[in-house]
Amino acid sequence: MSLERKIVLKTEDLVKTFGEGDLEVHAVDHISLEVREGEFTAIKGPSGSGKTTLLNLLGGLDEPTDGRVIVDGIDLSKLSRNELVDLRLKKIGFVFQAYNLIPVLTARENTEFIMLLQDRPKEERTQRAEQLLHAVGLEGHEDKRPGKLSGGQQQRVAVARALAPKPAFILADEPTANLDSKSTENLLDIMKKLNEEEHVTFVFATHDDRVIQRAKRVITVDDGKIVNDEWKEELVG
Repeated sequence: MSLERKIVLKTEDLVKTFGEGDLEVHAVDHISLEVREGEFTAIKGPSGSGKTTLLNLLGGLDEPTDGRVIVDGIDLSKLSRNELVDLRLKKIGFVFQAYNLIPVLTARENTEFIMLLQDRPKEERTQRAEQLLHAVGLEGHEDKRPGKLSGGQQQRVAVARALAPKPAFILADEPTANLDSKSTENLLDIMKKLNEEEHVTFVFATHDDRVIQRAKRVITVDDGKIVNDEWKEELVG
């Protein structure tokens, strides 16, 4: 693995427990890892292994019991609630299993939404939304609402929306779970192209072999611990 690319995400001795006493469960158990710019990394493990809890901690959607999450050099534990919201808007893109699009907005408007929250100028928002929707293969669908799009198309809008603020990395939680095989392959082709051509950093929580096969790095978690961390493809430059 090349060490030339900057670290965009880091955890130090990260712990998340639920329950107390005999019922205490270590969903994340002293995990330390680094993710560098340009990674296409899959976090895999059986149900209950802690991969989704870990992803939520990485994205600042949940607070750790102990340890630290550092995003683009910023320690999340040092931030106020408002500062954390602002960091998520600027630094982290999210792609969820359930798409989470706003049903009354068009594909373009959904893509623009985070930029609207950032008070970006209208012309800039529209131009970037158009560019991203074309990049994910949705040219001609910009004015359609989610109800008029297939599941695969909706997930591509979700990817465009995640990319809109130019985040440090994108976290994707089981993004292919609700997609058929063809839509999955199309979505992964798009993500891989964005990764290879624009060095967009992706971190997936997944049990989908198709995602795992395409990953440059596969991190296996079980019982809240990293049990294997394998690089399948060199990260260069």
